[in-house]
Amino acid sequence: MRYKAYAKVNIFLKIVGTRGDYHEIISRFILHKNLFDELYFAEKKSDEEFELVGDFGCPLFQNTIYKAYEALKQAGFKEEISKIFQKKALHVEKNIPSFAGLGGGSSDTASFLHMVNCEANLNLSDTKLASIGLSVGADVPFFVYNYDSANVSGIGEIVEKFDEKALSVEVITPDIKCDTGAIYRAFRKEYKIDIKIAKQMSKMKSEELLKIYTDLELNDLLRPALKTDKNLENYRKENWFFSGSGSSFFRKAS
Repeated sequence: MRYKAYAKVNIFLKIVGTRGDYHEIISRFILHKNLFDELYFAEKKSDEEFELVGDFGCPLFQNTIYKAYEALKQAGFKEEISKIFQKKALHVEKNIPSFAGLGGGSSDTASFLHMVNCEANLNLSDTKLASIGLSVGADVPFFVYNYDSANVSGIGEIVEKFDEKALSVEVITPDIKCDTGAIYRAFRKEYKIDIKIAKQMSKMKSEELLKIYTDLELNDLLRPALKTDKNLENYRKENWFFSGSGSSFFRKAS
């Protein structure tokens, strides 16, 4: 069985506070179902404890899927998942670009948690899976719940389904790898927080937000991203918007 791990875009993203080294947000996430990775189990070919097959741009120990594997063991399920990975490897067919603001790694991780939950008969609720997922990536809980549209707040742990017609989008991803950490640091140095507008946006439908606000008004990370990498300016166009910490831009599909 293959599992689809969908991309996401941020219709708006507002920074509303800090929590230690983390930033608290209010954001509208929507699934972009025309772009997805695919995950499946296959016969294991190596002697590795955890065999992960896919085109990843980082070492295994930095991969959020591997971190979720370790988090499941620490949560008390070492025996159950070890039985799976004695014989099986996890394969990931990557289509979602990395460093793109589309949540590919987090979506893969959420799909992995659902796969293991099913395969090992763990019977964990989405709430529990989201809690485990949050320990390895702030965007993972949104993908665990699999809502077409949701308001996401806190550091990613609060996911509230937003009732609206699913919005179809087009996405372009420049060959630019945005440094999320640098962008957030730039925001913290120079830019202001506006909780009032963030709460107002959270009540509005996604299509309405895209009609009323500019790209800079919708995403607090666009200005610091443009300052961090000036090449991004070449991809700004009318009616296109910046997703997450980039580098992808999206618009409503025609």
